[in-house]
Amino acid sequence: MTHQPRKRFGQHFLHDPAVVQRIVAAVAPQPGDHLVEIGPGEGAITFELLRAAGRLDAIELDRDLVAPLRARSAGLGELVLHSADALRFDFRPLAGAGGKLRLVGNLPYNISTPLLFHLLDQADCIRDMHFMLQKEVVERMAARPGGRDYGRLSVMLQARCTVTPLFTVGPGAFRPPPKVDSAVVRLAPLAQPPDIADPALFARLVAAAFAQRRKTLRNTLKDHLDAEAIAALGIDPGARAEVLALGDFVRLAAACKPHR
Repeated sequence: MTHQPRKRFGQHFLHDPAVVQRIVAAVAPQPGDHLVEIGPGEGAITFELLRAAGRLDAIELDRDLVAPLRARSAGLGELVLHSADALRFDFRPLAGAGGKLRLVGNLPYNISTPLLFHLLDQADCIRDMHFMLQKEVVERMAARPGGRDYGRLSVMLQARCTVTPLFTVGPGAFRPPPKVDSAVVRLAPLAQPPDIADPALFARLVAAAFAQRRKTLRNTLKDHLDAEAIAALGIDPGARAEVLALGDFVRLAAACKPHR
């Protein structure tokens, strides 16, 4: 299959067999796993997953790739192709009642963050996720408090998942090569996530806290909590968001008045 990569879809096709094998080994697919690949592209990962698990759902936005993928997968297993935009795709019906999905994908850089948030909204039907992303994004996802990479993405993901960076992939593994390094990361939804009564409020508070990183909580959270309320939680209102742990954000959100 030879397909001209399309910039508007953010396509960088993986072609390095060694990298493919490392990804498949990290996923460790077993017969009976309900695998779902986001953006199969030319099928580098797809066909290996099919050989291992026997069945795979794949979501592909580029309609020109659907027929070649279907043709080349013949005899490898059952490939169910969904010609759809993953950003708008409802994953729950794939899981069925009580089922859990295992998601895999070499994600386009230009949609990776909104797609991660879209998937977080459906984390109840997901067992784990193995994604190739821009290395910088993976560093932000896994960052701990106090570092420059720690921010909204870190907090929101870690509130729902265990984030485990696995390995880095250089530009030469792709066609065309991107201008940055990539990395593979494993996300496993938490069996017991923090008790967040109002997820929408929590999301707004975290976004506000990091909206102006150089400002203190006294200023960034003034529409949610005053300085006295922040201090009453044992949190310094003169601190910046980047030093707060996940539990601090959970407590701040719980202290917000419902009308706010």
